[in-house]
Amino acid sequence: MTNIPYSKPSICGKEADFVTDAIQSTWLSGGKYLGQLEKWFSDKLQSKHTLLVSNGTTALQLAYMGLGIGVGDEVIVPGFAFMAAGNLLNHIGATPVFADVDPHTWCMGVIDIEKKITDKTKAIVVIHTYGNVCDMDDIMTLANSKGIPVIEDGAEALFSRYNGKYCGTIGTIGTFSMHATKTITTGEGGFVLCDDDTVSELMSTIRSHGLPNRGSYNHVLAGHNFRMTNLQAAFGCAQVENADWVITERQRVYDTYKKLLTNQEGITLQAMTTGVDPVLWVVAIKLDKNNFPQGRDGVVGQMNTDGIETRPGFVPSSRLGYFKSHSVPNSEVLGETVMSLPTYPFLKDDEISLICERLISVRS
Repeated sequence: MTNIPYSKPSICGKEADFVTDAIQSTWLSGGKYLGQLEKWFSDKLQSKHTLLVSNGTTALQLAYMGLGIGVGDEVIVPGFAFMAAGNLLNHIGATPVFADVDPHTWCMGVIDIEKKITDKTKAIVVIHTYGNVCDMDDIMTLANSKGIPVIEDGAEALFSRYNGKYCGTIGTIGTFSMHATKTITTGEGGFVLCDDDTVSELMSTIRSHGLPNRGSYNHVLAGHNFRMTNLQAAFGCAQVENADWVITERQRVYDTYKKLLTNQEGITLQAMTTGVDPVLWVVAIKLDKNNFPQGRDGVVGQMNTDGIETRPGFVPSSRLGYFKSHSVPNSEVLGETVMSLPTYPFLKDDEISLICERLISVRS
């Protein structure tokens, strides 16, 4: 039996050395690696402000709070995506309004977003699903015409670009995850990008208990503890030293899958629009039920039984009972037919060939 995991972190540099240095410095919470990692992301992604946080979900919550989103507000989010953005809105008393996604790119588009805008719309959250990038030119034109801020959830799309700009730097605020499966990892962790000085200062204060100055206990607002530790940041500083290699290898993996699966009957890869230069978190495919009558879940089970770990796509928002009843037809189809394949820099070309051969072999 083969043994190909769904994901494997790219630990191949000075992670142990940097974390040991952080431990020996005795700076376990705050410390030098935090500032170094924030500066690296700001320089690399060309963003004025980077705020490291404890995970990708708190990055989104910090963005919501920085924009003053709360009870009674509506926020437009996609119906097919990892559901952190929508879930958080329930927690803060705001209303997620679900827009359908494009059936080819699987990302939210301007046409359905425009239909969902009301006088209660406080923000639009675009999610760059699997590493693809939404059509940001049209979305920003619409949002700017309505005076609505845009949050880019780039948790799955770090280093992906749209018309030469890194995702997360096009909207008002960008949020990212550094979970263990992500392109750059600190185990957990995340960060926020923002060019607006006022919003960035507010988010920085919220992030650390509403304390604008270290060493003072004068809380200027009711904040949270969304901070990343110096130990995590040390790990991240070692990770980003190999960022170019990680990007190149992820692109190789995607290119190899494309070569082997494009034009295969019953298998459709996620479409990328003109101007998108993706660094995929996961290579995902859509299965035609006529060619795979056992269904997506059946295929996932067959692959996993053979030691090739795959996963089903996201469950659409309309199938989650805790949200108000709504319809997102494209998202519902994708929720039944999309599966994701092993994707990580250490994945070898011959392993990708084996994955594709096994996938094709279970096709009718």
